[in-house]
Amino acid sequence: MAAGAPRIFVSHLSGVAVFDPAGDQVGRVRDLVVMLRMAQRPPRLLGLVVELATRRRIFLPMTRVTAIQSGQIITTGVLNVRRFEQRPTERLVFGELLDRRVTLTETGEEVTVLDLSVHQLPARREWEIDRVFVRKGRKGTAFRRAKGEALTVEWTAVTGFSLEEQGQGAENLLATFEQLRPADLANVLHHLSPKRRAEVAAALDDDRLADVLEELPEDDQIEILGKLKEERAADVLEAMDPDDAADLLGELPKDEQERLLSLMQPGDAADMRRLMSYEDRTAGGLMTTEPIVLRPDATVADALARVRNPDLSPALAAQIYVCRPPDETPTGKYLGTVHFQRLLREPPPSLVSSIVDSDLQPLDPDADLPAIAGFFATYDMVAAPVVDESGSLLGAVTVDDVLDHMLPEDWRETEFHLDEEEVATDGS
Repeated sequence: MAAGAPRIFVSHLSGVAVFDPAGDQVGRVRDLVVMLRMAQRPPRLLGLVVELATRRRIFLPMTRVTAIQSGQIITTGVLNVRRFEQRPTERLVFGELLDRRVTLTETGEEVTVLDLSVHQLPARREWEIDRVFVRKGRKGTAFRRAKGEALTVEWTAVTGFSLEEQGQGAENLLATFEQLRPADLANVLHHLSPKRRAEVAAALDDDRLADVLEELPEDDQIEILGKLKEERAADVLEAMDPDDAADLLGELPKDEQERLLSLMQPGDAADMRRLMSYEDRTAGGLMTTEPIVLRPDATVADALARVRNPDLSPALAAQIYVCRPPDETPTGKYLGTVHFQRLLREPPPSLVSSIVDSDLQPLDPDADLPAIAGFFATYDMVAAPVVDESGSLLGAVTVDDVLDHMLPEDWRETEFHLDEEEVATDGS
């Protein structure tokens, strides 16, 4: 960015693509690293936290940024791919400075930080934060945005950034990352401090938090759940996929399991107990209890309407299961499966019972992981029915659950092993 160019608000840098000189994408910006300075001097912008395609987060010094333009960042092309580790003197802009309550020096009024702007110093490859966008009035909550005058002030016009804040909000941090997929937001949470992680989790709504929890490592799941009030923890577990919720419950002490189960809706609690009764790495332990179930007299139009549900994962939406009443798991007699592609080829008024695939053998709830993986590989399936000895459908196993359990236990935290020396992004 040339000297004299306009300032850049940091919220505009969240998720921005980073490219090398050849135009190949290196990764995306996930945070900015600054160093606070004494005597009210504006903080120096040290560099960017960049997430590579491998999910590894690295540090990109500002001295290696050659341009910030049109929603993209250009680098010199040489990166140190050593994993980013925050130093005690460093602060993360998104993770620690946004949503902070600071004080206007002139009036002593408390304000909330909404955004910060950075600019490049003349004739040097050095950057600093120069202005702060704040809102007057009370701090907002997860469900109500604060109202009040918003204004931009010089960095020197506020104090309070160097203090450890006990009740920092998360409203503006969440707004910065609102477009992220759950897995990417989970990655953001994983790299925050425990204090900040709890604040962000508290500000997420139940459904969003449930989606994010499903993507987090086990230790983070337990930590976050443990910091929620028990009533809310039960609500979040109900919003999770039943198999993921059961896995998380299974990691908690027995007395805590029972307290949370007692706070759930009876039907949801019954599903949890049923899933927890199976061994972890069996079809019964891996299945979800909420597949698409239809009666034989349902039409293709009915089936397509159910498949269109945006809350269904692609794997669960890939097929429906035709069963006799009752059509809640465990169902009446399981009759067979209808694949999504077959539904697209049939007239809407046709009955699903006329196109059911009854030749494919379902999984036994006690089938172990190798048998399940072999089933998916043999029949090129993305989901499979789980049926008990009486012929009732208990649930369905999806391919993502199989992969979760076949990968190493710490796969969410483990990234590709890259050379930790200075390497050029073009592989040279």
